[in-house]
Amino acid sequence: MLTAGASLGAALVLGSAAPALAEEAAAPVPPEAAPVTRCEISDPRLAELSGLVEVGDQLLAVNDGGDQVAVHLLDAACQVVDVHTAAVDPYDPEDMALGSDGTVWLADTGDNNGTRPTVALIALRTDGTTGIFRLSYPDGPHDAEALLLAPDGTPYLVTKEVLGASKVYRPAAALVDGGTVALAEVAAVNLTLTGTPGGPVGRAGQLLITGGAVSGDGTRLALRTYTDAYVWPLTGSDIPAALAAAPVRVALPESPQGEAISFTADNQQLVVASEGLPSSLTVVPLPAAATAAAGTAALGDLPSLTDLTRSGLSPITSGVIAALVATVVVWIMGLLRRRP
Repeated sequence: MLTAGASLGAALVLGSAAPALAEEAAAPVPPEAAPVTRCEISDPRLAELSGLVEVGDQLLAVNDGGDQVAVHLLDAACQVVDVHTAAVDPYDPEDMALGSDGTVWLADTGDNNGTRPTVALIALRTDGTTGIFRLSYPDGPHDAEALLLAPDGTPYLVTKEVLGASKVYRPAAALVDGGTVALAEVAAVNLTLTGTPGGPVGRAGQLLITGGAVSGDGTRLALRTYTDAYVWPLTGSDIPAALAAAPVRVALPESPQGEAISFTADNQQLVVASEGLPSSLTVVPLPAAATAAAGTAALGDLPSLTDLTRSGLSPITSGVIAALVATVVVWIMGLLRRRP
């Protein structure tokens, strides 16, 4: 086990079957080199890998759901070499980030059924203490799987929406350890269908935001879906302003349920992985456009459920199919997570 003040602290100071639509998102910007599989994650403790942060030549990883907070330390060969646990009973951890002071932040924000009155951020500090900071949405429950930690330490939650209209929230006041603080909606991310294959829910997976990361040098941020990554330039800590610009889209290698994303330690590439075993830890080089002052790939208009099921059938038949697909998608998303 990682000792809170030694091993964990040492690890942290090293360095986060329908036809295609006539109109889809702008073509992805090709990377300078092809993605490379670094290694395979096969440890059964990470069968539902949801969050990654690269730290030096190692990785911090967290499993989705479960009844225990456990941060795994992986070596360069994807082998678990240590585990840090905390005496916290989480509901559904989804993402993680590393603060500038070495604190590991876990986003216990999963809510497939939309029933949680509050969500939580869990802070694992290098001195061995654990903080629990509860948050409440101003407009009712949301399922959120992406955490963006700004360079100044402000956390942002990005919701997971079946039609691609994700909301971005941040605390409206200073976080209170053991208390609850209201969230404020500060931005939106509108995705459209891309045609990139992958994920467990068909075309809808191209719209569902499943993870987020901010580069260690604070110059870029990324959000991912089951199929694609979107990269924005970041100035200072103004994440809402960054998200208002057009991102660069990078099509990710096909995977069964891709949720984890991090920037590499040199901030020049992305690292992605999927739930399921074995899971390929894949390094995706960033295209040159992703390092420019502004992105070039427009997101386009939001799709409708008809877009998700377009098949050339009559309007009535297509409407029935759309309603059925909407029901099935909601049902499937409820099955994607284990509940304690």
